[in-house]
Amino acid sequence: MKIGWRNVLGIVLSIGLLYWAFHAVDYGRVVQHLRNANLYYFAGATIAGTLIFPLRARRWRPILASVAPDLPLGMLWRATAIGMMVNNVVPARAGELARAYALTQETPRVSFSSALASLAVDRVFDAFVVLLLMLGAMLDPAFPREHLVAGRPVVTWMVGGAVLVAIAVFVLYLVVFFPDRVIRLFELFSRRLAPRLERRGVEALSSFASGLGVLRHPGRFLEVFFWAVVHWLMNGLAFWLAFKAVGIGAPFSAALLVQGLIAIGVSVPSAPGFFGVFEYVGQQGLGLYGVDVARATSWAVGFHILTYIPITLIGIYYFLRLGLHFRDLSRADAGDTADVTRGEQAPGPPAGERAG
Repeated sequence: MKIGWRNVLGIVLSIGLLYWAFHAVDYGRVVQHLRNANLYYFAGATIAGTLIFPLRARRWRPILASVAPDLPLGMLWRATAIGMMVNNVVPARAGELARAYALTQETPRVSFSSALASLAVDRVFDAFVVLLLMLGAMLDPAFPREHLVAGRPVVTWMVGGAVLVAIAVFVLYLVVFFPDRVIRLFELFSRRLAPRLERRGVEALSSFASGLGVLRHPGRFLEVFFWAVVHWLMNGLAFWLAFKAVGIGAPFSAALLVQGLIAIGVSVPSAPGFFGVFEYVGQQGLGLYGVDVARATSWAVGFHILTYIPITLIGIYYFLRLGLHFRDLSRADAGDTADVTRGEQAPGPPAGERAG
């Protein structure tokens, strides 16, 4: 994979956050907390933190239903595992590209552009559900409503986030139900401001609108929404079990809030595996509930490493099993989709499709 300025920026940012997270920490206390940790709770956290990936694969299925109905869950799981592994070893969220590419190598029913568009929809549901759960956590009496962040109460930031989600939902509504008008509007502005980006922008917007087809079907929408909620509740459970492992008494709602803050944090450029961002944001989130820095750091380090290892190993196994290479991802990243795009008009499952 090529190293661009975003990759360099992400690595520099992660190094800075790692330093900021650890420079004033009492390492002796962190080691002590980890040595005294409850291994059963940590084991439960590791299992729950790994189960979120097959749940994500299950959620992907109805998103792709308008392009390729009833895709085998096995191939969606393998592509998801590969994508998460690549995120863990390559910067700049290259795992999204790898996930889409891995799926196209297993079935000609999904084109590369359609797979990428479906992942954009996947992330939209992530953002909506994560923020929804964060708002739910605010209703818990244990939520520190008056805690100040950058001089403002936490509630103020959460309300601002809710407003942004509402705006995003409105924009999505326009793209879903009035795609032609949105595309024409984009053409009008891009032609005047950035003509060179017009063609690629229209293609990307058209693919995204096509991927959002799931929102036109109430049944599919509810199915995707259900699995997204299950996914993030499972992830919250993993966080909470790891809290218990190191003696953090924060409620389950705190896990939902902290996971939301981390999900927002890792959306910025970062090093592979989101190291640095995860630890720093985790410290700040637990700090809202009065958890001391050493104990919060022991949670962040222990949980991050224990959930990083299984999906990375699983993803490597499937990556090698499917005979994939990072140079293929580099070609796809450069926009050479001719070799990675399969026939989008295929009427049904071909004889060679892997049932997995």
